[in-house]
Amino acid sequence: RRILRDIDLAEDAIQQALLSIWQDLPQLRDPARFEAWSYRILLRACYAEGRKQRRWAPNLRFLPADEPTRGDGMSSVVDRDQLEGGFRRLSFDHRAVVVLHHYLDLPIDRVAELLGIPVGTAHSRLHYAMRGLRAALDADARPTTQEAAR
Repeated sequence: RRILRDIDLAEDAIQQALLSIWQDLPQLRDPARFEAWSYRILLRACYAEGRKQRRWAPNLRFLPADEPTRGDGMSSVVDRDQLEGGFRRLSFDHRAVVVLHHYLDLPIDRVAELLGIPVGTAHSRLHYAMRGLRAALDADARPTTQEAAR
């Protein structure tokens, strides 16, 4: 849900992933790696659903309305919108690393295993994703020329 930003898309991706897992299970060579293998299938299904959805609705919400925001007042809404905008600008690969590491609290070596990438690549993607989010927040926080003139 956090990767796709939409519960209905997430359910579609899960259904597609479960079907793929069921169909491809005989091809699994190492049963001990089932969890990582199935996560990769799920992430690929999320990626496919996201690509399909971007063609039709590019303005999906990152944080659902039922999720509490920190603090109160307008600043939390602005922060949420800024974070959402920055998150939306990330590539799928960067977004997947951020979600697995920061939202699911998985260690970076586990993230790398689940994504089927080297640990160094996971670190790099996380670094560039966080840099992109910071840049988006900084850009949104800078006053416009009209605001600065006041």
